Amino acid sequence: MTTVDRKPSSPAPAGPPASSSTDGPPAGGGSSTPSRFRRVMSQIPGPLIGLVVIFIALSFLSPYFLTPRNLLNILSQVSAVGVMSVGALLVILLGGIDLSVGSVLAVSSMSMAWLYKMAGWPFEVALLAGLAVGALVGLINGILTAYGKLQPFIATLATMSAAAGLALFITNGNPVTGFPEWFVAITSTSFAGIPIQAIILILIFAIAAFWLRFRPSGRALYAIGGNEEVARLSGLPIRRAKIIVYSIAGVLAAIAGLLVTSRLDSAQPTAGAADLLNVIAVVVIGGASLSGGSGSLLGTFVGLLIIGVLNNGMSLLNVSPNLQPVVIGAVIVAAVLTDRKSSRRHA
Repeated sequence: MTTVDRKPSSPAPAGPPASSSTDGPPAGGGSSTPSRFRRVMSQIPGPLIGLVVIFIALSFLSPYFLTPRNLLNILSQVSAVGVMSVGALLVILLGGIDLSVGSVLAVSSMSMAWLYKMAGWPFEVALLAGLAVGALVGLINGILTAYGKLQPFIATLATMSAAAGLALFITNGNPVTGFPEWFVAITSTSFAGIPIQAIILILIFAIAAFWLRFRPSGRALYAIGGNEEVARLSGLPIRRAKIIVYSIAGVLAAIAGLLVTSRLDSAQPTAGAADLLNVIAVVVIGGASLSGGSGSLLGTFVGLLIIGVLNNGMSLLNVSPNLQPVVIGAVIVAAVLTDRKSSRRHA
């Protein structure tokens, strides 16, 4: 009888454990540092990075750029466009567009000037009437889009043309000069070293940001712009929101007109004609989506600074004024392409 020796089965040789993404960084942590850096950088808004890059470049290219006086001048120069961009953002959040802001600026300031200089109204009353004119044009925009069911582009294009014509008709195309000293001082004096018009700009941004962030009616703008039909079924007052937002945009355009009139000590019937591009550029560069439902006032403020810094820097570098809109257009395209890539990455 043969005895077969059986060896106990030995376990399979242990190999290296399977690598897992949850096992922590490898020794030395070299490969985790770039990924962590990329994650941090992806959280920083693209417009803010662009602003920093432009800031650094211009500070090397011009010795006059990075001075307190010039930086305060930038805030003063963009105050009117910045005030209008707040209203433009609110409209775009709803999925609309307002092409009439520049014309509203002109017709409101011309109405105020005519009532004060030609009709003999007290200046304070004429000033309030100018604001009322802006609110009225905004109200018409809201009614045309909310109740008339017109596309915002068509509605505001019509009011833009009408307001521009009225601004020229009021005084037969002639400017009006000579306003009270306290009114002119709004844009020529400072408080604690900060120009008053810059303080007005920051206050308007802060009030609008508070409304969007903490008030239900402000938060509703995102829902309406994101999906108007769902917002309607949810019971949100869509028509009222449109009328309110377009009216606010009209009032803010009128305030911008008063700032321009104060700075020039003159009401010009063609004032604001070139501001529409800058206003839309500010909102788009700030990351707002023209389809609605996306955007922030912080991003809009960064976009405003980008436009202001670019215009100021190109002037310091003696870039031809005819080429400056070309640069702004290129920046708009770059901002939109960057925003699309960021949206695909986070989708």
